[in-house]
Amino acid sequence: MEPSRVVVLADDLTSAADGAVPFRRSGHRALVLFDPPEPPGSGAAATGVTAPRITATGVTAPRITATGGSATGAAATGAAATGVTAVDLGTRLLDATEAAARMKGAARAYAGADLLLKTVDSTLRGHVAAELRAALAGSGRRAAVVAPAFPAEGRTTVRGVQYVRGVRVDESEFARDPAHPVRSADLTRLLPESTVVAPDRLAGLAELLSRGGVFVCSAATEEDLDAVVAAVPRVEEVLWVGSPGLAAALARRHGRARAAGFPGLPPVRRPLAVVGSANPASRRQLDALYVRSGADGAVADDPAAAVAALSASRAPVLALHTPDARGADPAALTRRLAETAAEAVGKGLADGLVLTGGETAAAVLDVLGATGIDLHDEPEPGIARGTLHGPAAPRIPVLVKAGGFGDDGTLVRLCALLTGGEGR
Repeated sequence: MEPSRVVVLADDLTSAADGAVPFRRSGHRALVLFDPPEPPGSGAAATGVTAPRITATGVTAPRITATGGSATGAAATGAAATGVTAVDLGTRLLDATEAAARMKGAARAYAGADLLLKTVDSTLRGHVAAELRAALAGSGRRAAVVAPAFPAEGRTTVRGVQYVRGVRVDESEFARDPAHPVRSADLTRLLPESTVVAPDRLAGLAELLSRGGVFVCSAATEEDLDAVVAAVPRVEEVLWVGSPGLAAALARRHGRARAAGFPGLPPVRRPLAVVGSANPASRRQLDALYVRSGADGAVADDPAAAVAALSASRAPVLALHTPDARGADPAALTRRLAETAAEAVGKGLADGLVLTGGETAAAVLDVLGATGIDLHDEPEPGIARGTLHGPAAPRIPVLVKAGGFGDDGTLVRLCALLTGGEGR
């Protein structure tokens, strides 16, 4: 069948955007939601939909309750009638039990989608096993196809073990991630109930799926992922679980005629890069932005002082970031960073945003009054570009990037993209 309603369930904002943007590129209209609208005349208890929980006063749990009712239509869930809707559930901020409960409720609410994709981080950060089991139970599907490889970013799955540029993720820098350290690279240990399917055994995948279960598919190339998708005869009967690599393979297989008339992005005079991720790659990218783009920036531990510093700058690019040392209260750091960024935009100091880190992006956009992002394209793998969505939000361009993605020049290029220049 040709899937007309695609739903992506994600544990943070960058994962939601990364999962949706390949479908946008293949002709689907795409919207990322982090405040799914409640249908008229019904309450949150009836629909399972709650208000956003990433706010200016704290970073807590998100959007769809695990105990909501059984509404499954597009109106009841906030999903578009056609195209792709990606929902940031914010479950990476919760403990495993709470995350599983929230994911199960969301999967139940969106069970009617023609294609249901549960995203996972390609380095296996977050509550991978708990959320997968919850999504499978909530969706009503009997089988899950798990393929977390993202070859474009050097993330591969070999015999059920996840690697980053040839290094097991539990021996890489992601094992030392200050917020979400990776404890195991072996999906068979995380999911002992699973069966590993090698690329040369895909001919039997359809038969395995008919019996039900969880199937981890090894993949080292995009062609491997394309072969996984092609081996599943009925896309609507399984829960798909993977990173942007799998999303791209699904979009290639199930693309639509390219949508016409999608509005262009407003021009940007001065971008603001907001870096909340403590990942070493993000910090190297920030250093390169200062050196190569002539950026001025501030540490957002004191919002008033940071805004004053940005107001005094005449630099063509601005930057805000958290202190190098995360401190005892990361949520407070994220809150101050979001408040500072929103005030800078409100004062007209910047008219375009580059946001690094899913929690950072969600917090900044919430303070700005955005309920989502209308996706435009994917200028680089794992990076989403669009405009803020929501009646209270300024219609400014935004680029969203996961903390660990990209090379040292990524922020330089992304800021240049917003202004129409060329990154060096």
